[in-house]
Amino acid sequence: MAPRTFLCQLIFCCVFSVSIINVFTSSSAPSFFLRYTKPTALENQGIFCSQSELANDILVVLRTGATESREKVPVHFRTTLRCVPHFTIFSDMDETIEGHAVHDILGGVTEKTRKEHKDFNLYSHLQKHRRQGLEGQKVITAQSGSTKGDYLNTESNGWALDKWKFLPMVDRAYQEMPNAKWYVFIEADTYLGWNNLLEYISTFDASKPYYIGKHLYINDIEFAYGGAGFVLSKPAMRKISEQRSLRIQDYEDFTASHWVGDCALGKILEDVKIPLHRGFPHFQADSPATMDPATQKLDRDAWCFPAITYHHVAPAEIEGLWWFEQDWYKRHDVLLRHRDIFMEHVRPQIQASLLEWDNMSVDKEYNAHDHGALADVTERNAWKSFKHCHAVCETKKDCLQFSYESGSCSLSYSFKLGYAKPKSRVRAGWMLDRVDDLFLKLESKCGVRDWFGPQEGSIVHNRRR
Repeated sequence: MAPRTFLCQLIFCCVFSVSIINVFTSSSAPSFFLRYTKPTALENQGIFCSQSELANDILVVLRTGATESREKVPVHFRTTLRCVPHFTIFSDMDETIEGHAVHDILGGVTEKTRKEHKDFNLYSHLQKHRRQGLEGQKVITAQSGSTKGDYLNTESNGWALDKWKFLPMVDRAYQEMPNAKWYVFIEADTYLGWNNLLEYISTFDASKPYYIGKHLYINDIEFAYGGAGFVLSKPAMRKISEQRSLRIQDYEDFTASHWVGDCALGKILEDVKIPLHRGFPHFQADSPATMDPATQKLDRDAWCFPAITYHHVAPAEIEGLWWFEQDWYKRHDVLLRHRDIFMEHVRPQIQASLLEWDNMSVDKEYNAHDHGALADVTERNAWKSFKHCHAVCETKKDCLQFSYESGSCSLSYSFKLGYAKPKSRVRAGWMLDRVDDLFLKLESKCGVRDWFGPQEGSIVHNRRR
């Protein structure tokens, strides 16, 4: 088995090297190469930041809430925002975190709506008592939040209040930096690859109205999923602000009747006829820990292309990703792609067996109650131990990973890293040779293209997911 593993790794290195050569020799290779330098303030710390002049024309807006800000925001000052010249933080309560002002954005909602809608009960509490009495609000920071997804977290008061921030934050961001060319919106659990963002945005014409992000639908409205981050050009910001001012009550009524604010923002952009430019696979709704590297949408393979954002990323994961990215640019002068993160950051974390780890294997489960009488002896015994669980995965050629916990064996036919689950009895396993084979297969599909940029055009799309 060991020689085969070595051979797979050797083949991958060869394929990867050819891909890198293709990038360097392609006419589509970006102007990104050798553009990295270090501002004086960070040079002594060995921090790499892009020297792109575009950096000064961008305002990054981080959206958070008082129930999570103390836990989730500080890591960004050490990582994702470290190279960003201009950023602001919007929330549901004014405060200061590590010397940075956090602004209450909900004053931009009409007083009538704030008084009448129950979602603002938390907001009223925050204005009167701040965090006192909110100890029961659970904040998920120890692992990737995407085990369930934020759209299933509707019982949280902070989550319900969050949808009201989207529309007023556009007005406020526009007021804070009216001369910006681009406005980038992320959440507290969004990882932002600043260097790749600059390169991507440079392919667009800032004088045109652009709305860019990871596409999502609710009913007939296509919008950019807020957690994956989205980008608006100055002309688009202006149109949103003007349109909202004309029909503010209509859009607040729309927000009240929908469960996410990013959909309400998409509604305004639909009304002013600015279609979404689909930023997949550069903008991602999952973290590297929970993302399937074989993900494909719009006939685009995520594996091959540069990464700009990940969502549902816990603070510890954000820190790890940022230092990995820093190390990458010390060793390479090429764009950081999803494949690089999976091969060099995720792959080293998996083993044949990992204790107290949930790798999110969910495709097939075996237990004594439902499967104890199966004819196949391997399947019949799968629930008995980790060793038996491994055996049944091995018999199924498409099984990439499995997990075992207290008489239950679960298999998966797709790859995921998952997350640590301390003090639990869950044990994860991967078929390492098959994972390497999968990565080789994904690599074989890659060409030399970097971005799905403005050449695709902002048009009305077919509903391909």
